[in-house]
Amino acid sequence: MTRRDLLRTAALTAANYRALAASKGPNDQIVMGMIGVGGQGTSRLREFLKQADVKVAAICDLDPLHLDRAIAVAKDASGTAPERYTDFRKLLERKDIDAVTVVTPDHWHAIPTVQAFEAGKDVFVEKPLSFSVAEGRAMADASLNHARVTQMGNHIHNANPNYRRVVEIVKSGKLGKIVRAHAWKASSITPYKTQEPAAPREGFDYDFWQGPAPKKPYTPLRSHFYYRYFWDYSGGMYMDFWCHISDVVYWALDLQAPLSVSSTGGKWLQDDPTETPDVVEAVYEYPNFVYTFSLRATPVTGFEHMGSIGCVFEGTEASLVTNYTKHEVWVKGKKIEDFVPPPQTIPDSPGHIREFLDAVKSRNLQTTCNVRYGHRLSKGGLLGDIAFRTGERIHFDDVHETINGNKKAAQMLHREMRKPWHLKTQPRPKLAL
Repeated sequence: MTRRDLLRTAALTAANYRALAASKGPNDQIVMGMIGVGGQGTSRLREFLKQADVKVAAICDLDPLHLDRAIAVAKDASGTAPERYTDFRKLLERKDIDAVTVVTPDHWHAIPTVQAFEAGKDVFVEKPLSFSVAEGRAMADASLNHARVTQMGNHIHNANPNYRRVVEIVKSGKLGKIVRAHAWKASSITPYKTQEPAAPREGFDYDFWQGPAPKKPYTPLRSHFYYRYFWDYSGGMYMDFWCHISDVVYWALDLQAPLSVSSTGGKWLQDDPTETPDVVEAVYEYPNFVYTFSLRATPVTGFEHMGSIGCVFEGTEASLVTNYTKHEVWVKGKKIEDFVPPPQTIPDSPGHIREFLDAVKSRNLQTTCNVRYGHRLSKGGLLGDIAFRTGERIHFDDVHETINGNKKAAQMLHREMRKPWHLKTQPRPKLAL
């Protein structure tokens, strides 16, 4: 594929996607395997089952309760029960499967995704893209080396037109020069509790579930939904919401990696056995731009009406505040009710799932949340967690993806995987998208 072909592919609009899919005919089914069907995985399963051109042929999970539930959902929707697996590697051996979802805990995103690429499968993988910067780089490079279609499940990007309209306003210059943005997520103040049993339920392979992470004794909060609040598996609520909220900032300002990051806070609101902080204030330095991301007890003062999630772009002429579904423009402390937006330049999305499926058919590698963009976006959140855990301002070299002058922080860009698990190092593609 030439550079001209790649650029032409990247320019396809949502209408082009639908036209390409329609040209394939109604019997052109995409055969899928689902890897990970907990709460979010089963939700994704239901979304894919609504698509007329999808056949779910196989489902994999380590928990029999999840597996039984998901197979029943698929059988109810299609009339046929998918084949069940407890080892994703066996699922990937199937030649009839075109694409897979990877909706596993964060520490299990990279290995199945890269192995799926190697097996010739396209991949829909949940956010954040990876557990570490090194894993994200391996995923991004492998996606191009194997020419696979990808989508990172950051569904707010395509859920409704709001983010698209915000990006158009910021890029139009109507706010003036943007030198600062501030995003927030109101943290939970209630201790985390779970109904999981005191010991792993019968049939749940907890050792396999831990996989490349360090081996630790089972506790009810360490697996399934609450895994994200333990450093061995994820980066806490900070990392859980980073991609959803920071997406609009990265998109609107075309941000790359930060030059430096500093972070402070702690676990101050919740009294439970989880590890990750519930209060964080992180400051990101980019060229001529500062971005702060706050995990806090309440919404930002003055914008409580926007709810628990939001972001403010501060311009020299006006400011814009947005949450997932709406945005407002403010000048000198007053909301501008008659603000005239710029012309629409970004096509509305066909939907996160539909865009991925249409790209599988058209072989468009440039979905809007492909894993290269997912790596660029997720990397910022991962660096924020490293700055928090070291308690030091870190300086990042994006060309070499390393942290300068801080050996401890640099080591946290990757981790040694517990044997026998490993991730192949991928050669860097000559053309990065």
